[in-house]
Amino acid sequence: MAADTGKAGDLLAQIPKAEKGLPPVHLWNPDFCGDIDMRIARDGTWFYLGTPIGRKPMVRLFSTIIRRDGDDYFLVTPVEKVGIKVDDAPFVATGLEVLGSGEQQVLCFTTQVEDRVEAGPEHPLRFVIDPLTQEPSPYVHIRANLEALIHRNVFYELVELAVSREVAGESWLGVWSSGEFYPIGKA
Repeated sequence: MAADTGKAGDLLAQIPKAEKGLPPVHLWNPDFCGDIDMRIARDGTWFYLGTPIGRKPMVRLFSTIIRRDGDDYFLVTPVEKVGIKVDDAPFVATGLEVLGSGEQQVLCFTTQVEDRVEAGPEHPLRFVIDPLTQEPSPYVHIRANLEALIHRNVFYELVELAVSREVAGESWLGVWSSGEFYPIGKA
């Protein structure tokens, strides 16, 4: 697949080359140029024109210029803003490293595009329970207005770390990270 041709290739050419860190997409306000046929599936796979993008460095590059405005997702450069579709969250947390234990424990998540965050006040965890299936969908905040869905295997690791704590007069199971308690579900 030639995902780096056409509109997607044009976007790549506009991204300023930075030595470190992420491009300042929050500062860029170009005109909206329409939607492109790019989609991020719930499992974190990026598609262009219906075909998976197999080049990991290209996916990583696109992941650095994604922005969420309201409920909509965009790829943004200094001169162009295009809409893309995201099935659930733009990232998937595929790895977990646990540092320390108890209330001093720190949970470090790594995404499918190699972003790494430590859960805590700047990168909180949240758990959404599907009202029909009662299945949880766990998320960790990555940056700006963007989250990662926590992969099921990583979620099972979190459940193994869960401890009971009273919250607002009720017993909850949850995990500690960076001094914060994140309730997963009622005990």
